[in-house]
Amino acid sequence: MAIRKKSTKSPPVLSHEFILQNHADIVSCVAMVFLLGLMFEITAKASIIFVTLQYNVTLPATEEQATESASLYYYGIKDLATVFFYMLVAIIIHAIIQEYVLDKINRRMHFSKTKHSKFNESGQLSAFYLFSCIWGTFILISENYISDPTILWRAYPHNLMTFQMKFFYIAQLAYWFHAFPEIYFQKTKKEDIPRQLVYIGLYLFHIAGAYLLNLNHLGLVLLVLHYFVEFLFHISRLFYFSDEKYQKGFSLWAVLFVLGRLLTLILSVLTVGFGLARAENQKLDFSAGNFNVLAVRIAVLASICITQAFMMWKFINFQLRRWREHSTFQAPAVKKKPTVTKGRSSRKGTENGVNGTVTSNGADSPRNRKEKSS
Repeated sequence: MAIRKKSTKSPPVLSHEFILQNHADIVSCVAMVFLLGLMFEITAKASIIFVTLQYNVTLPATEEQATESASLYYYGIKDLATVFFYMLVAIIIHAIIQEYVLDKINRRMHFSKTKHSKFNESGQLSAFYLFSCIWGTFILISENYISDPTILWRAYPHNLMTFQMKFFYIAQLAYWFHAFPEIYFQKTKKEDIPRQLVYIGLYLFHIAGAYLLNLNHLGLVLLVLHYFVEFLFHISRLFYFSDEKYQKGFSLWAVLFVLGRLLTLILSVLTVGFGLARAENQKLDFSAGNFNVLAVRIAVLASICITQAFMMWKFINFQLRRWREHSTFQAPAVKKKPTVTKGRSSRKGTENGVNGTVTSNGADSPRNRKEKSS
């Protein structure tokens, strides 16, 4: 009687794409629960906190706007629920871009593991930065920030926001909170996790600070400026991965990066150091949302200056590393020019190069002379 041997085959290993899609399906189901909750009267009151913006105030019509009243918003603790819902939406959009755009390009280009992760990172961030720049610029134009820069500090505190302004900040917070679970979903390398945690934390710290301190006007301008420079860097890196000849984008980004840091410092000092410092109301009032006191102004300027100095330090180290790699790469290609001995005919000199310059394939090289003697 034959004895059947037990199979020693290991169970099939799930691919990274399957795991990522599985998480995206779960998140989609959770988001659908909140949307379906709006259809029933019992759960509508709870679901609406997650889906729609909260804390709206309807202002009566004025003489300038006699036809319609204005609906403005302020922030509160219920915004955390709204941020959570749109964080789920950001995870779904992230998975869609990854599956239908970036993965298809990766299969065609056959990137290495290092380039694969960097290409995915730049692809996701460039899409987000481009969308945020267009959206933020639309808000700046619609609310006349460009034509009247004094709006950055005039009539502070800016505790009442338009729908577009508040939704923009909710979307920004949701996106950067979604970056934490994406570290796990994307199977990020352990050595890359600290770097990602640092820049995610810096984004959340400054965006939440501008939102909670009612500095949303200044925060919007600085975000659009910063996102534009970062978009140029990541789109240049995408072109570089497709063909390493495309390096002009990095040169333009280097110039705009330095200009962006200078403009950020100038606008911050102009708004916080001069505009808010000369305001009449400089009393701490939590109920009115007024944080225009000396200690808060110093803390805001210090955090901005320290962050800009940290970014410049990273930028200088990056440029020095690129310069060293470039010089190391070109060093072996440079050969020492051989000395021309007397008694050589001018005809032989012209055979070795053009206009008297000696080429690497010249007939008078030491290697060729050794072959002749043998």
